[in-house]
Amino acid sequence: MTQITAKLVAELRGRTGAGMMDCKKALEETAGDLEKAVDLLRAKGIAKAEKRAGRQASEGQIVTLISPDGSVGTIVEVNCETDFVGRNDEFRALTQGLAEHVAQDASVSGVVVVGTEGAYLSTPHPTGGTVGEVVKAASAKTGENVVMRRIARFASEGGTVGAYLHHNGKVGVLVEIAGGSGDAVMALAKSVAEHVAAGVPAPAVAVDKDGVPVELVEREKAIFVEQAASSGKPANIIEKMVSGRIDKFFAEITLINQPWVRDDAKTIGQLVKEAGPGLRITRFARFQMGEE
Repeated sequence: MTQITAKLVAELRGRTGAGMMDCKKALEETAGDLEKAVDLLRAKGIAKAEKRAGRQASEGQIVTLISPDGSVGTIVEVNCETDFVGRNDEFRALTQGLAEHVAQDASVSGVVVVGTEGAYLSTPHPTGGTVGEVVKAASAKTGENVVMRRIARFASEGGTVGAYLHHNGKVGVLVEIAGGSGDAVMALAKSVAEHVAAGVPAPAVAVDKDGVPVELVEREKAIFVEQAASSGKPANIIEKMVSGRIDKFFAEITLINQPWVRDDAKTIGQLVKEAGPGLRITRFARFQMGEE
């Protein structure tokens, strides 16, 4: 059994928003298993929604780049310890330079987590050293722990990549749309990226239902079943309740089913469909500073 410390209770409270005593009791009932305690509080209705896990108090910059024709999009997140360094012109230049390097690196496809030991750190850099050495030099110069947290590069054949970067450099998004190119499709991709950045009604997990991880669906379903069972209703009614909750869950986390942040009368799927025949969202990447 994991020791139930004040720190563990505080972490559970931070993730669920539940009271300290409820968190302590949930941890006791789950033998100190944090994930099970989260699910237990949700099932009991004490925690209505889990806060996004994996948050870290990190600073830095996120940079997005789009090629002039919209065929290639890049996003890079570089972290440091303080906002003072993160807003420094040299740090911004470092992140911009790394983003430009990734944009030219055709070996990068999709999202790549780099961190402190990622293979990408050994990639040759135009300076003559490696990407890792460039990052290490920045750490030495700033006196802070500088980390190239993650990168993404989308190269679209016959499609378009759009990007959105929040004004404070803390949230950035890439979106790829297949089936068209040109200014209108680039504007559409940017609009969808802006929506993804907003993260409403929840940060999108996948483009559509087929892309949602099975384990995530099963976890939510188990919680919904327990919540419905506590109502005391007959099994057939419980089944319908759970089915309805799962449908709502999919609508909240799949991008094409989310209400557009600028006009909730239409979904993102409808927005894309109205933009032109054959257009479809193929993938996206959302980076929020310090978030897994």
